[in-house]
Amino acid sequence: MKNILITFLLVIAVGFTVNAQEISKNALGLRLGDNDGFGGEISYQARLSSSNRLELDLGWRDGKNYDGFKLTGLYQWVMPIENRFNWYLGLGGGVGSYDFKDDNNDNDNKDTFVFIAGDIGIEYNFSIPLLISLDFRPELGFGDSNFNNDGLDLDIALGLRYQF
Repeated sequence: MKNILITFLLVIAVGFTVNAQEISKNALGLRLGDNDGFGGEISYQARLSSSNRLELDLGWRDGKNYDGFKLTGLYQWVMPIENRFNWYLGLGGGVGSYDFKDDNNDNDNKDTFVFIAGDIGIEYNFSIPLLISLDFRPELGFGDSNFNNDGLDLDIALGLRYQF
């Protein structure tokens, strides 16, 4: 019975190893979503191990009445589904700053904030060096006025990254 159990566990382990997909060493591209008014983000992913990676995103906005940036860092666990599809979970945080000037009443609203973030998403790894993803990122901000009234932002975005 003990040999059967060990054999069964080895077969399961080999099955997961064979089915595992390679995470690219690097991926660089765009993460396009709401980003709470900071516009799209430049996104970089770096493989840390066969099932983990680091994602760094920089969002910014520069205009007549609004200037700001937001830098996010996430540690992600990547798990294969099948046929080049993966899903992933992430945890991290970041820092940001903005300056908004209202022309109507000459109010200047400035804030620097920090936030914690989670991440859950699905991605497809094309046979060409393209990775497309869709993710949901809740963020909880802490600052003078936060990046919205309750400090909570729910961000959904589409990612397009070149893998190398």
